[in-house]
Amino acid sequence: MHEPDFIRWGIIGCGDVTEMKSGPAFNKIPYSKLVAVMRRDAAKAADYAARHQVARWYTDAEQLVLDEEVNAVYIATPPSSHRRYAQMAIEAGKPVYVEKPMAMNAAEAMHLAALAADKNVKLTVAHYRRGHERIRFIKKMLDENSIGGINSVNLLYQRKPLSPESLKLEKTAWRVNPSISGGGLFHDIAPHQLDLVYYFFGNGMPVDTISGNRAGLYSADDFVSGKIQLKDDIRFSGTWRYDQDTLLETDSFEIIGSQGSIRFGVFENKTVTVTRNGPDEICHFEELQHVQLPMIEMVVNYFRGTAVNPCSGEEGAEVMKWIDAFTCK
Repeated sequence: MHEPDFIRWGIIGCGDVTEMKSGPAFNKIPYSKLVAVMRRDAAKAADYAARHQVARWYTDAEQLVLDEEVNAVYIATPPSSHRRYAQMAIEAGKPVYVEKPMAMNAAEAMHLAALAADKNVKLTVAHYRRGHERIRFIKKMLDENSIGGINSVNLLYQRKPLSPESLKLEKTAWRVNPSISGGGLFHDIAPHQLDLVYYFFGNGMPVDTISGNRAGLYSADDFVSGKIQLKDDIRFSGTWRYDQDTLLETDSFEIIGSQGSIRFGVFENKTVTVTRNGPDEICHFEELQHVQLPMIEMVVNYFRGTAVNPCSGEEGAEVMKWIDAFTCK
């Protein structure tokens, strides 16, 4: 007998991202339970189910979707299969929580958003940093005009390339295979950053974009740069480089207003620095054990009908349009 109003999850793609970032969270949230997982490799699927105390495992996604116990689906596969699996679940009438990037490109993302709307099935994109206390703190400051009118937003993200050893491993090499990931490390990492731009400031028009491969270590872009013209004449400028020495690694997101600034690292997760007419204020936040837990809790509440959608398919599709524009697709 089913527990009333419980969201009973099935995961398609129980790989590394689900080990700590998301998977355990499904059983730590009220009215939520992980009941089934799927992975093409039977041994790995069985091992995951055993270690995480999941009742059933599958090697076929359709079997998981059709499992009568499952009433919501989390898609955590690489982007190349997001459209197929999300469409499968939507057509079965089961709400979907899909990993970022939402799809391989904007056209696929818009298709999924339109299909979910047409079928009246709930769809949420895993831009999970929206749920973090640190990000909500920044959003509240912006909404309250705490640093005055916003003039500009600047992002610089630099990291070393994948090592030759990493490129030999299937679990990491796919990230720079455009046929699987949609692009390179930009497609894997930038959705988090660009979604925060969208979350803070709304939609905008990308301009002056450029991308390319400078190091020549793989076929995907390792350099991306461009601007977005946002509302109220706010200009976002972003540069991503994945060909840098370790000493040059940078994770900087800066919001400059008429009365101060907010600086933080998107992936640093612990602090926010606020400057306003005096010494810097460094605000500290607790690091999460499961980084997706706050977002998954909001998704559970949305799927149960007690809260709004924390990141709709339409919003995810707009971020995918930016990604396409930045990589000149």
